[in-house]
Amino acid sequence: MAKKVSGREVLHYEALIRRRERLFTSDYVLDETVTRIRYDASHATVVAFLDVIAEAERSGALHILHVDNAVWQAAEVLFRQYHDQDFSFTDCTSFVLVQQAGVDEVFGFDQHFLMFGFNVKPLW
Repeated sequence: MAKKVSGREVLHYEALIRRRERLFTSDYVLDETVTRIRYDASHATVVAFLDVIAEAERSGALHILHVDNAVWQAAEVLFRQYHDQDFSFTDCTSFVLVQQAGVDEVFGFDQHFLMFGFNVKPLW
């Protein structure tokens, strides 16, 4: 079950936007999000979400990182290596992309990034 977003997380996101921080996501994270919204809400809600994402990318507020073959291969190595953790494959692709992008802080909703050693905000 997906974690519900709290007011604290919304406030942190709004602060990131006010400071004009560079925000990144991946095509895999967006895919999961689109699928979840489709199942939980409606097709129209997904289309509205996609419009917001497209505008955020056009304006430079959001940068979408893409999983290519090299990222896939590195993620597969991590996925196999951490068999004792419940990381999803998307988590592993995100770990690789975050490292490649030199991101120093992750705005996340689960502890997997923290477990993998990233600086996660807001800490719950």
